[in-house]
Amino acid sequence: MSIHPTAIVDARARIAESAEIGPYCIVGADVEIGARSRLMANNYLEGPTWIGEDNVFFPFSTVGVASQDLKYKGERAETRIGDRNRIREFVTIHRGTAGGGLVTSIGNDNLLMVESHVAHDVRIGDHVIVGNAVGIAGHVTIEDWVDISPYSGVHQFCRIGRHAFLGPYSVVKQDVMPFSLTSPKPELAVFGANSIGLERRGFPKSTIEALQTAIRLLTRAQLNTTQAVERIRAEVPACEEVEQLLEFIRSSERGVIK
Repeated sequence: MSIHPTAIVDARARIAESAEIGPYCIVGADVEIGARSRLMANNYLEGPTWIGEDNVFFPFSTVGVASQDLKYKGERAETRIGDRNRIREFVTIHRGTAGGGLVTSIGNDNLLMVESHVAHDVRIGDHVIVGNAVGIAGHVTIEDWVDISPYSGVHQFCRIGRHAFLGPYSVVKQDVMPFSLTSPKPELAVFGANSIGLERRGFPKSTIEALQTAIRLLTRAQLNTTQAVERIRAEVPACEEVEQLLEFIRSSERGVIK
């Protein structure tokens, strides 16, 4: 393995032979780093932390450190990061707490841009983009293919549904509907389906149109949520994505942004 002579690596860390630890990195005990993952320089990692393959950590990222939650009392908690993630400069990722399942997890193929923060017990799926200086509070769930624009903040316990696009400077206090385009105007509101993102990812036109109609009924038809759902079931062609949208709304505990 390639470990720079200025790096400090605890003897209890487990580093794959093809991994690379750059100058002035500090890797603590119970940190596992998978094949071909690279710490560029000045990275700080505490365990227990599991990191998969082909990840790149840019300088000054901090991973697996104790939560800022004042209820955290030092219980053994974990950080888990999948494969092919890009963790940019000054990103902070905090480990879990007893109040949230003891794990913070990040999936595969994600990009966390400069100065973004992932708090305790956050769950991030796959193919997620977290913009510059985005703050993600504790217990947040971010599903696959979400794009969060820079300088946004996400309140504790909120969910952001799959394929959602969140505009810059958003302040998220409720759940963000999947497949939606949500942005401040100046109050945070839904502008329709994330049509461009869905088209780029190969969704058929019929599915995008069905989602667009469903989301407009939820947000523009001057109906309450129950009435809108009834109209959707009666008028919108059935498809898996519309069902996922309705299930997300049904299971929301904080309510959804409309």
